[in-house]
Order: sequence, then C-alpha cells, then structure tokens
Amino acid sequence: MKKKVLSILLTAAMAATLLAGCGGTEEAANAGTEAASDAQTATTQEAASEQGTETAPAEAAGEAVTLKWAIWDQETTAYWSDLKEAYEASHPNVTIEMVDLGSTDYMTVLATELSGTGTDFDLVTIKDVPGYATLVQKGSILALDDYIAADGIDLTQFAGTTDQVTVDGSLYELPFRNDFWVLFYNKDLFDAAGVDYPTNDMTFEEYDALARAVTDTTFGSQVYGAHYHTWRSAVQLFGVLDGEHTILDGEYSFFKPYYEMVLNQEADGVCRKYTDLKTEGLHYSAAFSGGDVAMMNQGSWFISTLITNLASGEYDADLCGNWGIVKYPHAEGVEPGSTLGTITGISITTASDNPDEAWEFVKWVSGEEGAAVMASSGNFPAIMTDEIRDAISGMEGFPTDEASKEALNVSNLYLEVPYAPNVSEINSLLDSYHGSIMTGEMTIDEGIAAMNDGVSQILAQ
Repeated sequence: MKKKVLSILLTAAMAATLLAGCGGTEEAANAGTEAASDAQTATTQEAASEQGTETAPAEAAGEAVTLKWAIWDQETTAYWSDLKEAYEASHPNVTIEMVDLGSTDYMTVLATELSGTGTDFDLVTIKDVPGYATLVQKGSILALDDYIAADGIDLTQFAGTTDQVTVDGSLYELPFRNDFWVLFYNKDLFDAAGVDYPTNDMTFEEYDALARAVTDTTFGSQVYGAHYHTWRSAVQLFGVLDGEHTILDGEYSFFKPYYEMVLNQEADGVCRKYTDLKTEGLHYSAAFSGGDVAMMNQGSWFISTLITNLASGEYDADLCGNWGIVKYPHAEGVEPGSTLGTITGISITTASDNPDEAWEFVKWVSGEEGAAVMASSGNFPAIMTDEIRDAISGMEGFPTDEASKEALNVSNLYLEVPYAPNVSEINSLLDSYHGSIMTGEMTIDEGIAAMNDGVSQILAQ
C-alpha cells in the first residue's frame, strides 16, 4: 500500500509542481498548483494513515499540543501543507501552526524573531548553512544529540551531510530535503553530432573532450557543448568532489584546473561567456530549453522544471524534450556519484515549551514518512530510499534510459557550503573573486591569491 500511495502522489504532483533554482542561495524553490494540491489532498490522508499506524493510538491518548513552526513561501510551496496534514493525521493530538516569514532574508528575519525573550516558536526551518551558523552561535536552537542517541537515529542515511553541519561534536538540525547536482544533456544534439551520450562515470578530461566533440561553432547554428550558470558553485565546486577540500580551506589552488577548463571552453566557443550571461541575464533554464546546449551541470530541482514545463508546452519539446541526466564528472581516482548538495533542515528552538513533542516532529519529517510526503510534491527528500528513487524515476516525463535512473544514486554528497562560524564572510569573498576571474578582471592566479589572502585573514580573526 505504501508504495502504491507514494506512486500516486508522485505521479499527480510532480506533473503539476515546479522547482526553480534561487540565485542568491543556490537552493530550490517550489511553486505548487491547484491541481497538485487537489491530488495531494486526496491521497495524503491515505499515506498518513499508512505511515501512522503504530504511533496513532499512543498519540491519541496524549494531551493536545500546538507546535509553532517557522517556514517561508507557504502559498507557493506545496510540501509545507503536505507535511502538516500528514503529521496531524497520524498524530491527532498535535496541531502544527505554520508561520510564514517569507523567503526574502528569511534567515535574517528568523534570527531577529528568535533573539527576543517573547518568542514562542517551537520549530524552525533552516534554509542555509550561514543562517544555521548564526542560530547556533546565538544559542537559539537545541543540540539534538541526546534525542538522536535515545532514538537510535542512523545518521549515515543522510549521506554524510550531517557531518558537515556538526558543531563542536553536536548536531542542531536534521535535514529533510536534499538537492544535489547532476549533468543534464540534450540527446538530440548528441545524435545530430554522431557523438556518444555522456555516462555516469566520466573524468573531467573525458567530459571536456565530450563537450568539445559535440560543439558546433558555425554562425547561426551554434551548439554549445557545455553551459555554466554564473554561480561560483558551477565552476569552483568541481574542486571539492575529492572529499579532501572544502570552501573553508583558506588555500584554493585546487580551483585552478577547473577555472582553466571552463575559461578555455569559453575561448573556444564550447560554452557561452560569463560576461555575456551576466549582461543578458540569461537564466540556466532558458539556456537549456533553447535547444542549443548539449550539457549543463545543475541541481536536481531542474528535473521537475523540465518535466512540468515540457508537459505544459512552455518549453518546446522539439528543442529540449529528448533529455537525460548522468552523474557529475569527477577527478581521476574519485568515486563516480560524488556530487554537491544543499540541504534544508529543521531545528528545535531553545525557547520551546514542548521540546519532546517538537523532536517527534523533527524525527518524523526527516525520516522515511516525511521523505515520502516530500517526494509526493516532486521534491528530493534527505533520505532517498530505493522505493522513493524508483518512484521518481518511474514517473511520466522522467527519462526512460537506465543511465538517467542510475544518476539518482549518490555515493558521496558534499555540501556547497559546510558549517563554519564565519562561513558567510568566506562565501561572500569567494563569490566576489569568482566574478573577477570569470570577467577577466583578474587572472586565475591573481584571483586565487586574493582568495587565499582574504580567507586566511577571516580565519585568523
């Protein structure tokens, strides 16, 4: 029954929901339609009943509890209400009261809300790691270690992401959503060029050669073998896939081979120029859907964008309808399936009068039950079970080739921005010098030297 319910939810919702990358935080944001909401409402109760069979009798005997939960963009993000309704259905004594703080400067607004003595939030959603660092430093959220130990939560199911947000041995959030980067490609362009499709096991040298092989620089019929959005993640973070480096290192020579690869591709017409993208404001979705980009590295949220917009006719199926995905390319010796990720987490406030009840919600949302609900609105949950992975890859509109299905299997997931007390400053500085390198204002060596100097000063504070 559980598998059947999940399949119904996914099929109905993913065809009608939309994910899009947010340039500021490089996260995904959802837009749910009425059709998705109606389909989810009709099936969520059945899913909740299935998920809550064991817990409902005990919960029904408890006192009524209201948990106040900070979120953003409630009206356009289907999974908030889905999670609330499913949890309340299986925990009838609990009411989840959602408070929408808006997506603009959400973490700043949240930090302000929690700084006052009168705050009554029990649960808060963690949108990004810099904001998480602020709340930990202010003592606004609880360490979850005792709860995790008491309930035997297996943190390995989060693919190593919790290790990257552990603070002095303690964990203050559990992830419930996880977006990771894959390589999208246009099969028609490869077919037209007579070039083999990309695979799930490509070194960067093989990837670069493939991009060049499918490129056509003929004026008026250009085909770009690769495309890189203007975020620094699209270039710099190839360098962290070895598991040995992070953006917190303070020494960034490991960025150099990837800047060289991309800038050489720019010079040879293999990809569009960064300066042109900035000037034109070309979004990555418009670039890929235009039908002249053979490969593009981007987050898993773009899967739903493609499915939804192709189904609605917003994207021309003749230009980009025959698409697939494969795993990220990797450096020599690095395990295939190593990729970048962003997580959305949930925490308990230190001001909560109901921390035990709040923990039950955190545990549920970040566990398999919450994962099934997340997937029902076309999102990638933090826990990717075989059942959820199969349901996503089996949906109408998802590529039918085995390589695309296999691409959903992640071996190592490295956060774009891991925890550090001063991660916001580091992130901002790296962003700035990335732009300087890509525009030619600085050479690669000059830009990396400036990164090394600037971040070293931050780390020394």
